[in-house]
Amino acid sequence: SGNNYEIIIIDDGSPDGTQEIAEQLEKIYGSDKILLRPRARKLGLGTAYIHGMKHATGNFIVIMDADLSHHPKFIPEFIRKQKEGNFDIVSGTRYKGNGGVYGWDLKRKLISRGANFLTQVLLRPGASDLTGSFRLYRKEVLQKLMEKCVSKGYVFQMEMIVRARQLGYTIGEVPISFVDRVYGESKLGGNEIISFLKGLLTLFATT
Repeated sequence: SGNNYEIIIIDDGSPDGTQEIAEQLEKIYGSDKILLRPRARKLGLGTAYIHGMKHATGNFIVIMDADLSHHPKFIPEFIRKQKEGNFDIVSGTRYKGNGGVYGWDLKRKLISRGANFLTQVLLRPGASDLTGSFRLYRKEVLQKLMEKCVSKGYVFQMEMIVRARQLGYTIGEVPISFVDRVYGESKLGGNEIISFLKGLLTLFATT
């Protein structure tokens, strides 16, 4: 790609062999390119970001799911977009241009669209996809946002964008295709939907 990079893998004791595969990749590509930073148990997405940031040496950080729901082919587009507008954040969007979602049933699509629509109406965030996690951040911006954000779970991604807008950071968008995982199960259930709505109303009241 011509880009200088490192890949930091944060694995929270997942039972699907992620760590073993990451160790094999480390042997193939070298520990300067593949940095495996496992944790003994699941400690949450926000703490995984902080853990990963501690080990990141670059000026920009791309965050993505490691199950290939987020395809690496979009990363060069994120980098191009950042350079084009000198953006603080470049967010992958499933809801703009030729972006889309594949592998979800109708119920999951309706929940995602509904959540996004509600968020747009209440918060006017200046970005079209608030719940996705495939994003490029300027490192110091990510650090600042992590200090400000208090949410957990699905609301966390949304708060990151809302706080970014509040702090005056610039946001660019790149249409992406999201493909649902082939193995494992999604964790979206009734509790997550209730906590999302609570988080949305909290953000509405405080921003």
